[in-house]
Amino acid sequence: MSLHFTRLSPALGAIVSGIDLAQPLDSARQQALSAALLQHQVLFFRNQDLNPQQQRDFAAWFGDLHIHPLYPKIEDTPQIMVLDTALNDLRDNAIWHTDVTFIDTPPLGSVLVARQLPEYGGDTLWASGTAAYAALSPRLQQLLEGLTATHDFTKSFPLERFGHTPEALANYEATRRRTPPVNHPVIRTHPVSGDKALFVSDGFTTRINELPPAESDALLAFLFAHFAKPEFSVRWRWQPGDIAFWDNRVTQHYAVDDYRPAHRIMHRATILGDKPF
Repeated sequence: MSLHFTRLSPALGAIVSGIDLAQPLDSARQQALSAALLQHQVLFFRNQDLNPQQQRDFAAWFGDLHIHPLYPKIEDTPQIMVLDTALNDLRDNAIWHTDVTFIDTPPLGSVLVARQLPEYGGDTLWASGTAAYAALSPRLQQLLEGLTATHDFTKSFPLERFGHTPEALANYEATRRRTPPVNHPVIRTHPVSGDKALFVSDGFTTRINELPPAESDALLAFLFAHFAKPEFSVRWRWQPGDIAFWDNRVTQHYAVDDYRPAHRIMHRATILGDKPF
């Protein structure tokens, strides 16, 4: 069966059909999906049935996997992070963010599987950093070239929400020591396509290092709002059996928190990337 891609928006997003992700991937299909990820930035798969081990194995075709320092994991498959509203405070997901930019080598991508969904609500939006960059004026693009920004995990993971027990506090403090704030370029170059993308997010970016605080705050506020424009985004309404696979190097996403008190469970595998330049 051949792969088929149905584009969802001008900026990004495509539905992939003609593949069962529970089956072992071969190199030809891995290469086809990698090429489609470059073109579409986020890929969606319907009617899939993967257990956590199969999800891990699929993601591992694209690189080594990250183990999140704070969120719970599947006990025998720690590469699969659990996003469960009954277990986690997930307010940090209801903000535009790029995953795990608080490390030196932020993820290449992520594979998200819907496990339990509310009857309605709980959509996720993705936005394209390349489209957001291309829409900036040449003068502003020139200004941003060469600037760097600080990314800090405490912006989305504050102590008061993730250090509420002695065990959680000890883990939080250890994570803080292992992951001090890091600097990344404000404009990132995709390591494969060479495309330039805006690489700051409201989730983890705290300041532009080369500017005074007032100027940094004003420019970041503009860039965060610019990135979130509907013209650069696609919105996905989850169904049971859905999987999303996105290029974390050039996208942000926002998990809409509009379904409480309904229960939502998602499993994520995160693929390690390289140092932004």
